[in-house]
Amino acid sequence: MTKPENQRRQAGTGHGPVHPSAVQTEEIRQEVFDLYDDYAHSRITRKDFVQKLSIYAVGGLTVPALMSFLMPDYKGAVEIHADDPRIDSAYIYYESPKGGGRIKALLCIPKDVKGKVGGVVVVHENRGLNPYIEEVARKLAIEGFVSIAPDALTPLGGYPGNDDEGRAMQAKRNKEEMLEDFIAAYYFLKDQKNCNGKVGVVGFCFGGGIANLMAVHIPTLAAAVPFYGGQPPLDEVKQIQAPLLIQYAGLDTRVNAGWPAYEAALKENHKKYQVFIYPDVNHGFHNNTTPRFNRPAADLAWKRTIDFFRLYTK
Repeated sequence: MTKPENQRRQAGTGHGPVHPSAVQTEEIRQEVFDLYDDYAHSRITRKDFVQKLSIYAVGGLTVPALMSFLMPDYKGAVEIHADDPRIDSAYIYYESPKGGGRIKALLCIPKDVKGKVGGVVVVHENRGLNPYIEEVARKLAIEGFVSIAPDALTPLGGYPGNDDEGRAMQAKRNKEEMLEDFIAAYYFLKDQKNCNGKVGVVGFCFGGGIANLMAVHIPTLAAAVPFYGGQPPLDEVKQIQAPLLIQYAGLDTRVNAGWPAYEAALKENHKKYQVFIYPDVNHGFHNNTTPRFNRPAADLAWKRTIDFFRLYTK
Protein backbone atom coordinates (compact mmCIF):
# COMPACT_ATOMS: atom_id res chain seq x y z
CA MET A 1 0.00 0.00 0.00
CA THR A 2 1.37 3.40 -0.90
CA LYS A 3 1.07 6.56 1.12
CA PRO A 4 -1.85 8.83 0.20
CA GLU A 5 -1.07 11.65 -2.22
CA ASN A 6 -1.48 14.43 0.37
CA GLN A 7 1.02 12.79 2.71
CA ARG A 8 3.94 12.67 0.30
CA ARG A 9 7.14 14.50 1.16
CA GLN A 10 10.35 14.91 -0.77
CA ALA A 11 13.07 12.38 -0.02
CA GLY A 12 16.52 12.97 -1.42
CA THR A 13 19.48 10.65 -1.73
CA GLY A 14 21.92 12.65 0.39
CA HIS A 15 22.84 12.10 4.03
CA GLY A 16 21.71 15.49 5.35
CA PRO A 17 18.30 16.91 6.21
CA VAL A 18 15.60 16.41 3.60
CA HIS A 19 14.12 19.61 2.19
CA PRO A 20 11.18 20.16 -0.19
CA SER A 21 13.66 21.19 -2.88
CA ALA A 22 15.42 17.80 -2.78
CA VAL A 23 16.73 16.69 -6.16
CA GLN A 24 15.00 13.32 -6.25
CA THR A 25 11.46 12.42 -5.14
CA GLU A 26 10.45 8.88 -4.19
CA GLU A 27 7.08 7.54 -3.21
CA ILE A 28 7.25 6.22 0.34
CA ARG A 29 5.29 3.05 1.03
CA GLN A 30 2.87 2.87 3.95
CA GLU A 31 4.94 0.07 5.42
CA VAL A 32 7.76 2.58 6.01
CA PHE A 33 5.44 4.70 8.16
CA ASP A 34 4.28 1.61 10.04
CA LEU A 35 7.91 0.70 10.64
CA TYR A 36 8.65 4.18 11.95
CA ASP A 37 5.66 3.89 14.26
CA ASP A 38 7.13 0.68 15.70
CA TYR A 39 10.45 2.43 16.24
CA ALA A 40 8.95 5.62 17.68
CA HIS A 41 7.04 3.55 20.23
CA SER A 42 10.05 1.42 21.19
CA ARG A 43 8.66 -1.84 19.84
CA ILE A 44 11.85 -2.32 17.84
CA THR A 45 15.41 -1.12 18.44
CA ARG A 46 17.18 1.47 16.32
CA LYS A 47 19.37 -1.32 14.91
CA ASP A 48 16.31 -3.32 13.84
CA PHE A 49 14.68 -0.20 12.47
CA VAL A 50 17.66 0.57 10.23
CA GLN A 51 17.93 -3.04 9.14
CA LYS A 52 14.25 -3.32 8.20
CA LEU A 53 14.30 0.11 6.58
CA SER A 54 16.94 -1.13 4.14
CA ILE A 55 14.27 -3.24 2.43
CA TYR A 56 12.67 -0.02 1.21
CA ALA A 57 15.91 1.67 0.13
CA VAL A 58 15.47 0.95 -3.55
CA GLY A 59 16.71 2.68 -6.65
CA GLY A 60 18.56 5.86 -5.74
CA LEU A 61 16.97 6.12 -2.28
CA THR A 62 19.40 5.36 0.54
CA VAL A 63 18.77 4.32 4.13
CA PRO A 64 20.25 7.60 5.46
CA ALA A 65 17.91 9.53 3.16
CA LEU A 66 14.92 7.56 4.44
CA MET A 67 16.05 8.14 8.03
CA SER A 68 16.38 11.87 7.40
CA PHE A 69 12.98 11.92 5.72
CA LEU A 70 11.25 10.26 8.68
CA MET A 71 12.83 12.10 11.59
CA PRO A 72 11.38 15.33 13.04
CA ASP A 73 12.45 18.65 11.54
CA TYR A 74 11.90 21.04 14.45
CA LYS A 75 13.85 23.97 13.04
CA GLY A 76 12.13 23.99 9.68
CA ALA A 77 8.60 23.38 10.94
CA VAL A 78 8.19 25.98 13.69
CA GLU A 79 5.44 28.45 12.81
CA ILE A 80 4.94 30.23 16.15
CA HIS A 81 8.17 31.15 17.92
CA ALA A 82 8.82 31.67 21.61
CA ASP A 83 9.05 35.44 21.16
CA ASP A 84 5.69 35.75 19.40
CA PRO A 85 4.30 39.18 20.43
CA ARG A 86 0.79 37.79 20.90
CA ILE A 87 1.71 35.78 23.99
CA ASP A 88 3.72 35.85 27.19
CA SER A 89 5.51 32.57 27.83
CA ALA A 90 8.02 31.36 30.38
CA TYR A 91 9.36 28.17 31.90
CA ILE A 92 8.07 27.70 35.41
CA TYR A 93 8.19 24.96 38.05
CA TYR A 94 5.29 23.50 39.99
CA GLU A 95 5.05 20.86 42.68
CA SER A 96 3.93 17.30 41.95
CA PRO A 97 3.89 15.72 45.41
CA LYS A 98 2.69 12.28 44.27
CA GLY A 99 4.69 12.25 41.05
CA GLY A 100 8.15 13.49 40.17
CA GLY A 101 8.49 16.30 42.70
CA ARG A 102 9.27 19.68 41.15
CA ILE A 103 8.27 19.69 37.47
CA LYS A 104 9.38 22.14 34.78
CA ALA A 105 6.70 23.38 32.37
CA LEU A 106 6.10 25.97 29.69
CA LEU A 107 3.37 28.40 30.78
CA CYS A 108 1.77 30.49 28.01
CA ILE A 109 -0.63 33.38 28.56
CA PRO A 110 -2.43 35.46 25.90
CA LYS A 111 -0.92 38.93 25.65
CA ASP A 112 -2.91 41.66 27.36
CA VAL A 113 -5.46 39.13 28.57
CA LYS A 114 -8.50 40.85 30.07
CA GLY A 115 -10.25 39.03 32.86
CA LYS A 116 -9.97 35.29 33.37
CA VAL A 117 -9.89 32.72 30.58
CA GLY A 118 -10.03 28.94 30.27
CA GLY A 119 -6.96 26.81 30.72
CA VAL A 120 -5.52 23.80 28.89
CA VAL A 121 -2.90 21.27 29.99
CA VAL A 122 -0.83 20.03 27.03
CA VAL A 123 0.54 16.50 27.41
CA HIS A 124 3.53 15.50 25.31
CA GLU A 125 4.27 12.29 23.46
CA ASN A 126 6.59 9.55 24.74
CA ARG A 127 9.72 11.69 24.46
CA GLY A 128 9.37 14.73 26.70
CA LEU A 129 8.62 18.39 26.09
CA ASN A 130 9.96 18.82 22.57
CA PRO A 131 9.57 21.89 20.30
CA TYR A 132 6.41 20.55 18.66
CA ILE A 133 4.56 20.31 21.98
CA GLU A 134 5.84 23.72 23.06
CA GLU A 135 4.38 25.17 19.88
CA VAL A 136 1.01 23.52 20.61
CA ALA A 137 1.02 25.34 23.96
CA ARG A 138 1.76 28.65 22.23
CA LYS A 139 -1.00 28.05 19.66
CA LEU A 140 -3.50 27.58 22.47
CA ALA A 141 -2.44 30.89 24.04
CA ILE A 142 -2.89 32.65 20.71
CA GLU A 143 -6.43 31.25 20.66
CA GLY A 144 -7.10 32.87 24.04
CA PHE A 145 -6.36 30.08 26.54
CA VAL A 146 -3.85 29.93 29.36
CA SER A 147 -1.82 26.78 28.67
CA ILE A 148 0.73 24.72 30.52
CA ALA A 149 2.96 22.09 28.92
CA PRO A 150 4.83 20.04 31.55
CA ASP A 151 8.00 18.09 30.91
CA ALA A 152 7.66 14.65 32.51
CA LEU A 153 11.39 14.17 31.99
CA THR A 154 12.22 16.86 34.58
CA PRO A 155 13.23 14.35 37.30
CA LEU A 156 15.77 12.89 34.84
CA GLY A 157 17.15 16.24 33.72
CA GLY A 158 14.47 17.32 31.26
CA TYR A 159 14.00 16.91 27.52
CA PRO A 160 17.54 16.24 26.22
CA GLY A 161 17.23 18.02 22.88
CA ASN A 162 16.48 15.03 20.68
CA ASP A 163 13.63 12.55 20.58
CA ASP A 164 15.69 9.35 20.58
CA GLU A 165 17.28 10.15 23.93
CA GLY A 166 14.00 11.57 25.20
CA ARG A 167 12.20 8.33 24.39
CA ALA A 168 14.83 6.29 26.23
CA MET A 169 14.62 8.61 29.25
CA GLN A 170 10.84 8.54 29.42
CA ALA A 171 10.86 4.74 29.37
CA LYS A 172 12.69 4.89 32.71
CA ARG A 173 9.87 6.78 34.43
CA ASN A 174 6.87 5.20 36.09
CA LYS A 175 3.67 5.91 34.10
CA GLU A 176 1.56 6.36 37.23
CA GLU A 177 3.99 8.96 38.57
CA MET A 178 3.92 10.79 35.24
CA LEU A 179 0.12 10.78 35.35
CA GLU A 180 0.35 12.42 38.77
CA ASP A 181 2.66 15.07 37.29
CA PHE A 182 0.03 16.05 34.74
CA ILE A 183 -2.79 15.92 37.27
CA ALA A 184 -0.75 18.29 39.46
CA ALA A 185 -0.37 20.59 36.43
CA TYR A 186 -4.17 20.72 36.16
CA TYR A 187 -4.52 21.94 39.75
CA PHE A 188 -1.61 24.37 39.35
CA LEU A 189 -3.19 25.91 36.25
CA LYS A 190 -6.65 25.98 37.80
CA ASP A 191 -5.35 28.32 40.51
CA GLN A 192 -3.50 30.71 38.20
CA LYS A 193 -4.70 34.33 38.41
CA ASN A 194 -5.47 34.48 34.67
CA CYS A 195 -7.42 31.23 34.66
CA ASN A 196 -11.17 31.08 35.26
CA GLY A 197 -10.83 27.69 36.96
CA LYS A 198 -12.13 25.70 33.98
CA VAL A 199 -9.26 23.59 32.71
CA GLY A 200 -9.17 21.01 29.93
CA VAL A 201 -6.45 18.73 28.60
CA VAL A 202 -5.15 17.87 25.15
CA GLY A 203 -2.61 15.12 24.58
CA PHE A 204 -0.92 13.34 21.71
CA CYS A 205 -0.02 9.63 21.53
CA PHE A 206 1.25 8.89 25.06
CA GLY A 207 -0.30 12.23 25.92
CA GLY A 208 -3.61 11.13 24.42
CA GLY A 209 -3.60 8.16 26.78
CA ILE A 210 -2.82 10.49 29.70
CA ALA A 211 -5.69 12.78 28.63
CA ASN A 212 -8.05 9.79 28.84
CA LEU A 213 -6.70 8.90 32.28
CA MET A 214 -6.99 12.48 33.52
CA ALA A 215 -10.65 12.35 32.54
CA VAL A 216 -10.95 9.27 34.73
CA HIS A 217 -9.08 10.72 37.72
CA ILE A 218 -10.18 14.39 37.78
CA PRO A 219 -13.92 14.78 38.42
CA THR A 220 -13.77 18.55 37.77
CA LEU A 221 -11.87 18.36 34.47
CA ALA A 222 -13.65 20.68 32.03
CA ALA A 223 -12.89 18.79 28.80
CA ALA A 224 -10.47 16.24 27.35
CA VAL A 225 -9.14 15.96 23.79
CA PRO A 226 -7.03 12.82 23.29
CA PHE A 227 -5.29 12.57 19.91
CA TYR A 228 -4.64 8.92 18.95
CA GLY A 229 -4.27 7.98 22.60
CA GLY A 230 -4.54 4.65 24.33
CA GLN A 231 -7.86 3.96 25.98
CA PRO A 232 -8.30 3.89 29.78
CA PRO A 233 -9.23 0.72 31.70
CA LEU A 234 -12.79 -0.04 30.73
CA ASP A 235 -13.91 -0.58 34.31
CA GLU A 236 -12.86 3.00 35.09
CA VAL A 237 -14.84 4.67 32.28
CA LYS A 238 -17.77 5.10 34.67
CA GLN A 239 -15.66 7.64 36.60
CA ILE A 240 -15.36 10.03 33.64
CA GLN A 241 -17.26 13.30 34.09
CA ALA A 242 -15.64 15.50 31.42
CA PRO A 243 -16.92 15.68 27.85
CA LEU A 244 -14.51 14.00 25.43
CA LEU A 245 -13.41 14.92 21.91
CA ILE A 246 -11.61 11.77 20.71
CA GLN A 247 -9.49 11.99 17.54
CA TYR A 248 -7.96 9.01 15.73
CA ALA A 249 -5.94 8.46 12.57
CA GLY A 250 -7.56 6.13 10.06
CA LEU A 251 -4.36 4.18 9.33
CA ASP A 252 -3.49 3.78 13.02
CA THR A 253 -4.68 0.20 13.43
CA ARG A 254 -2.64 -0.28 16.61
CA VAL A 255 -4.42 2.37 18.69
CA ASN A 256 -7.75 2.12 16.90
CA ALA A 257 -8.08 -1.55 17.86
CA GLY A 258 -9.08 -0.47 21.36
CA TRP A 259 -11.77 1.98 20.24
CA PRO A 260 -14.82 -0.33 19.82
CA ALA A 261 -14.61 -1.55 23.42
CA TYR A 262 -13.97 2.00 24.69
CA GLU A 263 -16.95 3.33 22.77
CA ALA A 264 -19.16 0.55 24.10
CA ALA A 265 -18.13 1.47 27.67
CA LEU A 266 -18.79 5.17 27.04
CA LYS A 267 -22.24 4.39 25.70
CA GLU A 268 -23.03 1.95 28.48
CA ASN A 269 -22.13 4.59 31.06
CA HIS A 270 -23.92 7.40 29.20
CA LYS A 271 -20.81 9.55 28.81
CA LYS A 272 -20.66 12.66 26.65
CA TYR A 273 -18.25 12.21 23.77
CA GLN A 274 -17.55 12.92 20.12
CA VAL A 275 -15.20 10.84 18.01
CA PHE A 276 -13.57 11.63 14.69
CA ILE A 277 -11.52 9.13 12.71
CA TYR A 278 -9.61 10.87 9.92
CA PRO A 279 -9.31 8.58 6.89
CA ASP A 280 -6.04 7.77 5.14
CA VAL A 281 -3.79 9.52 7.68
CA ASN A 282 -1.17 8.09 10.02
CA HIS A 283 -0.71 8.17 13.79
CA GLY A 284 0.91 11.52 14.50
CA PHE A 285 -0.90 13.33 11.68
CA HIS A 286 -1.14 16.53 13.76
CA ASN A 287 2.63 16.76 14.27
CA ASN A 288 3.88 19.14 11.58
CA THR A 289 7.53 18.23 12.12
CA THR A 290 7.39 14.76 10.54
CA PRO A 291 6.20 13.42 7.16
CA ARG A 292 3.24 11.76 8.88
CA PHE A 293 1.78 15.28 9.12
CA ASN A 294 -1.39 15.78 7.10
CA ARG A 295 -2.32 19.45 6.81
CA PRO A 296 -6.05 19.11 5.99
CA ALA A 297 -6.69 16.60 8.77
CA ALA A 298 -4.50 18.50 11.26
CA ASP A 299 -6.22 21.82 10.55
CA LEU A 300 -9.68 20.29 10.87
CA ALA A 301 -8.79 18.45 14.07
CA TRP A 302 -7.29 21.62 15.54
CA LYS A 303 -10.35 23.70 14.70
CA ARG A 304 -12.52 21.10 16.39
CA THR A 305 -10.20 21.15 19.40
CA ILE A 306 -10.34 24.93 19.78
CA ASP A 307 -14.12 25.03 19.33
CA PHE A 308 -14.49 22.26 21.92
CA PHE A 309 -12.37 24.05 24.50
CA ARG A 310 -14.17 27.34 23.86
CA LEU A 311 -17.47 25.58 24.51
CA TYR A 312 -16.45 23.92 27.76
CA THR A 313 -13.89 26.27 29.34
CA LYS A 314 -15.45 29.68 28.67
